[in-house]
Formats: sequence, structure tokens, C-alpha cells
Amino acid sequence: MSSIPESTGTKSAIEIKGGKKRTQTQIKVQNRFIFFSLTPIMIVFIVFSAIPIVWGLVLSFYQYNPLQEHSPFIGLRNYMDLLKDDVFIKSFWNTFKFVIIAVPANIAITLLIAIGVNRIRNNMFRNLFRTIYFLPCIAPLAGSAVVWTTMFNKDTGLFNVLLNFLHMPGVDWLTDPSLAMYSVIAMTLWADMGFNIVLFMAGLDSIPKMFYEAAELDGANPWKRFWNITVPLLSRTTLFVTIMTCLAYFQMFPQFQILTNGEPQNETRVLALSIYDHAFTYMNMGYASAIASVLFVIILIITIIQLKLGKSQWEY
Repeated sequence: MSSIPESTGTKSAIEIKGGKKRTQTQIKVQNRFIFFSLTPIMIVFIVFSAIPIVWGLVLSFYQYNPLQEHSPFIGLRNYMDLLKDDVFIKSFWNTFKFVIIAVPANIAITLLIAIGVNRIRNNMFRNLFRTIYFLPCIAPLAGSAVVWTTMFNKDTGLFNVLLNFLHMPGVDWLTDPSLAMYSVIAMTLWADMGFNIVLFMAGLDSIPKMFYEAAELDGANPWKRFWNITVPLLSRTTLFVTIMTCLAYFQMFPQFQILTNGEPQNETRVLALSIYDHAFTYMNMGYASAIASVLFVIILIITIIQLKLGKSQWEY
């Protein structure tokens, strides 16, 4: 009788040891897979992101010109010169003006369109509208800017032709200091809306329909359903869309160079355009690196703030 429990205990111990061995083997295989999967990605990130950022920060402390043999170390002089540069200060505020107007407008418009398209019952028509809105994102931004330049033309542009047809005077869309920035914003919204529409539609599809059905049975009107169900349950998607849109808009460059090139009177000159001009037009790459470093810090701070505020709103 005493031998049965002993053999049973020995068998259990062997099974436990075998299970531990299998578990350790699985862990080793998993770790090896993770290492070989992430290493190429990390190498690409370090080579094309981390090293250029560090190199740019280093160059900002030098009077670097690729056409000169010597690049003297000047410390913080480039940053001190930024504070005295009226064009830089103007481009700084223009960048924030562009982001503050364009980002909320983009999110509001794309969310409303996504809700409207998502309510279409027929899958074929819903996918058709989703594709139509996404088409501008496929086109190169520079090519779209060239097309919009012709549409903004004072004499033969589409918009002024329509205004003349309605017996209204034409508008200097790109040469009027009070309208140029808003013209660029309009072009940017048209070219960039499709991506956020697709993201919002994906977020809306993930919200269970039973919440809307229960709210409708309780007599909640469409506004209350939107504010109390859609907005809270779409918070993570909204946070992602907001951060990615801010990152993109702070670095917007092609449409500003092609549509206005910073004119008129530097009213559409943004930081990205200033970086390009100082680096490749004036060959003052040290000064351009200082501007790029300031832009990097601005984007980093705003992204951290958005993440902190966004996480504090998550309730699930």
C-alpha cells in the first residue's frame, strides 16, 4: 500500500520537471523570436531616426556649412540668434496658428464625415464613400499643391471663375496676407482628411451597437448618444488621431513651399520652410539645425502633454 503513493508522487514530480523544461524551452524560443524580429526594426530606427536627431543637435552648436572646410564651434550662438530673428519668430507663431486652426478643423470634419458614412447600411456604398474620401491621401502632396495653385489663380483659377459666375469679385487667395494661410489650410484639409476618416470609421465599428440601442430605448436624442456614447468610447482613437495629426502638421512643408513659399510678407512661413531655406538655400546648416531642434522639442512636449491628458480621460 505504501508503494502506490510513492510511485504516484515520483510520477508527478517527473511531470512537473518535464513541464518546467517545456516552459523554459518555450520561453527561450519566444525570446529568440522577439530578439530576431525587433533587432532589424531597432537598427532601422537607430540609423534613420536616432542618429540624425543626435547629429542635428550636435550641428546646432556649430557654424556648419558643407561648402566650407572648417566649421567652428559657437556654442549657443545659433539659439541666441533665433531670439533676435524676426523671421524665425514670425514662422514660430505661424506654425502654431496653422496647427491650432487646422488640427481641430480636421478632427471635427473627419469625425462628422466618418459618422455619416458609417451610418450607410449598404456595405458597397459605405466602402465606396470611404475610398472616395481616401483618394486624396494617395496623391503626392506636392502634386496636389500644384493643382491647387492653378485653382487659386486670381485670373483663371476655378474658385474665382465660380465667384465671377455668381457676379462676385475674384479673391487673391495666395497673395492676400489675410487669406493666404487659410487657403493653405483648406488645401491641407482636403489632402489629409481621408486618413483620419478611415481611422475614425474603424473606431466607430469597434463600439458595440447595443449601447446605442439601449440609449435609444431610454429616449436619448442623437446629440446625447453622440456625446455620452460615441465620444467616450472613441477617446483612444481620438487621442491617436490628434497626436498623429499634430505631428504631421507641425512638420508640413510641401504645400507651403509650392503654394506661397512663405509669402506674402512671411505670413505663411512656417518652421519647416525656414529649416529648408537656411539649410539648402543659404547653406547655414548649423542655424537650420537649431531651428529643427526647437521644433523637435516643441513636438516632444506637446505629444507628452497630449498623452498625459488623454490617459487621464480613459475610463476603461
